[in-house]
Amino acid sequence: MYRIAIEKLLKWKESKSRKPLIIEGARQVGKTWLMKEFGRQAYADTVYINFDSNSRMAELFASDLDTDRLIMGLELYAGRKIDPDNTLLIFDEVQEVPRALASLKYFYENAPQYHIVCAGSLLGIALHEGTSFPVGKVAFLKLYPLSFREFLMAINHERFADLLDKQDFGMITSFRQTYIDALKQYYFVGGMPEAVQSFADDKDFQEVRDIQKRILTAYEQDFSKHAPIELVPKIRMLWNSIPSQLAKENKKFIYGLVREGARAKDYETAIMWLSDCGLVHKVSRVNAAGIPLKAYEDLKAFKLFLVDVGLLGCMTGLRQHTLLDGNDLFVEFKGALTEQYVCQQLKTIEDLGVYYYTNDRGSCEIDFIVDTGEQIIPVEVKAEVNLRAKSLKTYWEKFSPDLAVRTSMADFKKEAWLINLPLYAIEKLAKTAG
Repeated sequence: MYRIAIEKLLKWKESKSRKPLIIEGARQVGKTWLMKEFGRQAYADTVYINFDSNSRMAELFASDLDTDRLIMGLELYAGRKIDPDNTLLIFDEVQEVPRALASLKYFYENAPQYHIVCAGSLLGIALHEGTSFPVGKVAFLKLYPLSFREFLMAINHERFADLLDKQDFGMITSFRQTYIDALKQYYFVGGMPEAVQSFADDKDFQEVRDIQKRILTAYEQDFSKHAPIELVPKIRMLWNSIPSQLAKENKKFIYGLVREGARAKDYETAIMWLSDCGLVHKVSRVNAAGIPLKAYEDLKAFKLFLVDVGLLGCMTGLRQHTLLDGNDLFVEFKGALTEQYVCQQLKTIEDLGVYYYTNDRGSCEIDFIVDTGEQIIPVEVKAEVNLRAKSLKTYWEKFSPDLAVRTSMADFKKEAWLINLPLYAIEKLAKTAG
């Protein structure tokens, strides 16, 4: 299975200012596989250490964090010499031994010749709880479920993925049906690696659903096992409310839908916990369109999306024939699924700030506003080929952006200030805009 992140890891390996690398991401997005595959491709040897329930490692890191002593201990544990130039050190589930995280500072300062990558399924929580290591001594890489482009490659459509990279929209339009069919499959399968691999091998939608159910069960177990006990019911209620929140026409998160009479202060910590786990994307509202967009963020208004579109479909009990064959009852939810998909793809674009816009009267809403660092691009999402975009026109008249994007199942078309970008090409938004 191809992951774009491998290319980022190869660049990290060659960097003269390389720091120990922490890979962040939700459970089961493929962090362990990625680290091992990177080791296999790029190093003569890999020493893999899982810190979960590993008392020997807890003891090794419990005393002083002298790097020579630690390397000796790791060599004894691995049963072989660690060659700093040719060995990749993998620390998995590293949040289980906070002192191992703290040691990264000393590896960076005193032994930068060692190549160290770390990950953990609940690492985001450990980092935000003030685990002691100084900012600036480590690098970060975020890993998400497979993007639509990676999905195309996994199902043996590499040439179609290449065509998207080349932006050859004349040729892409000729093969639109292949892209649309694959996109509908992706809506169902999503990007969780185990689900994608199963689908690529067997094309069995029921097996995919079973895998997704197992993943959701594992997430629920994480709530009970790792969250503060008083927070668990709130996390669970909030998590289960997300599909109905997204099914609304106005997808702004409403606490009252979690529980009648619920208020922000009751659930803010639960949202932060899910966000730190990488299980939800919190997309804040902005009320103006200047650079940087973050300066115009309204912290009280936001939308919550799940980590993966396939898991969203699984939570709602969406059946394969409903999605693939079309169904009138499905119309309402199709918008939610499409917006979830677009959010998921935008999140994979590096250094892209993702927000949404509504004016103060609420008469104009733009599904996503993205900040590339150089320009602000409004993105209107349409589930089908309906191209009416009243809000986009209102926004354009107010802010005069150089470029606006409407994404739908319609073909690519560039007009004066507006690009019609097919949904299956949304991952190429920054490139198209550039």
